[in-house]
Amino acid sequence: MELQLSTPALLFSAITLLMLAFTNRFLAIATLIRGLHKNYLKEPDSAIIVEQIHNLRRRLTLIKNMQLFGVFSFLMCIICMYLLFQGYTSAANWVFVASMGSLLVSLMISLVEIQISTKALNLELSDMEEIFQKRESSLDVFFKKDPKKDDV
Repeated sequence: MELQLSTPALLFSAITLLMLAFTNRFLAIATLIRGLHKNYLKEPDSAIIVEQIHNLRRRLTLIKNMQLFGVFSFLMCIICMYLLFQGYTSAANWVFVASMGSLLVSLMISLVEIQISTKALNLELSDMEEIFQKRESSLDVFFKKDPKKDDV
C-alpha cells in the first residue's frame, strides 16, 4: 500500500481534538491545584491535602507527557506530508509510523491518567459515603418504621 498525501492529513483533525482534550485536562488540574493551594495555606498539616497534591503532581506530569507526544505526532505528520510532497516515500513511511507510534504513546499515557483520576474520585466518594452512612445510622433511631402499621 502506498502512502498518499491525504493519509497523514487525516490525522490533523484527530490530533488537534486530542490536544484540545489534553489542554482541558491540564486546565482542570491547574484549577484543582490552585484550590488545594488555598486550602493548604489555611491548614498546612492536613494529610489528605498533601496526598491530593502528590496525586495531582503525578497527573500533571502525565498530562505534560501526553501533550508532548501529541505535539511530536503532529510534527511528524507535517514532516511526513513534506516528504511525500518531495517524493521521498520510503522516508515518509517511516516518519508516518513514528507519528502513529507517538500518538499511540500519548493515548496510552492518557489511559493511565484517566485511571489515576478515577481512583482519586472514588476515594472522594468513599469519604462522602462514610459520612453519609454515619448520619443515616444516627437518624434511624428516630425514623424507624413501625412494624404493626405495615402489617395492616
